[in-house]
Amino acid sequence: MKAFVWVEPEDLQGAIAAGAQPKALFKAGGVDVGDRLKEHLDEPSTLVNLRRLNGLDFVNPDGGTLRLGPLVTLATLADDARIRKAAPALADAAAAAATPQIRNVATLGGNIAQRPRCWYFRKEDFHCRRKGGSECFAIEGQNEMHAVFDNDLCPIVHPSGTATALAALGASLVLKGPGGERTVGIDDFFIRPERDVTRENVLQPGELIVEVRVPSRASAYVKLMEKQSFDWPLAEAAVALGDEPRVVLGAAAPVPWRAPKAEAMIKGHKIDEALAAQAAKAALEGAKPLQHNGYKVPLLEAAVKRALLAAGGAA
Repeated sequence: MKAFVWVEPEDLQGAIAAGAQPKALFKAGGVDVGDRLKEHLDEPSTLVNLRRLNGLDFVNPDGGTLRLGPLVTLATLADDARIRKAAPALADAAAAAATPQIRNVATLGGNIAQRPRCWYFRKEDFHCRRKGGSECFAIEGQNEMHAVFDNDLCPIVHPSGTATALAALGASLVLKGPGGERTVGIDDFFIRPERDVTRENVLQPGELIVEVRVPSRASAYVKLMEKQSFDWPLAEAAVALGDEPRVVLGAAAPVPWRAPKAEAMIKGHKIDEALAAQAAKAALEGAKPLQHNGYKVPLLEAAVKRALLAAGGAA
């Protein structure tokens, strides 16, 4: 690990200014950043600590919208009754993440913006496409944990369960940086490999998530793992009901993957066992498993079905 300057900004503007400097890196809870430093994925000249900034860990119910600060911990997301009532999918996604120790330090903003966990990307010996190389080693290599959708160029899966839930809930993100403030819908925040294989989101240098706005909706989240105590998901799904239902697959594609055919199928209908099974099957149409991850298709189908039934109150 190379030496770097540690910066403790006094306020948000100071953090943005420090983060806009060449080779600066933000740190919130530090779970993903710490791993990346050890893995030599990042070698910043400056590490900007956000954890002590005041006023960014808020939970504000505002009518039909839940306003969340980026420094709200996953433990708070899981345990706060206001969040669980307004956005149960988000609460369940946070509760299913990692271990209690990690949930106590990991933040919502950091969880959304974490980088992929592909072992080729994480290992410094492999100069893959996401690191600026010309080859994806996962496509013909060990790909049992990789994507079954949008996997032609870089078959990573998005690592954030909260992002899967937020995509189902139709959240939006308020971003603030050197160029000012902007609001981005969750569907426009994440970047697919075909657009830029080296990036996962639209954040610019020095730009931070300063607020997450979550509509209150009947929703559910399901995560399927090898180990039920703590593990990365093999498959996950989040569903939000209402006039414009959303069905989103996680651990399935480089971004949280919406299933529009399933959404159209459930719109205006009461969820029952038969409809949930039919919509779950539709959600997996077009999947293209790689050599070693075909097992994910029935797992994802099961996750979607369970999430639909849970959101509809039939589970």
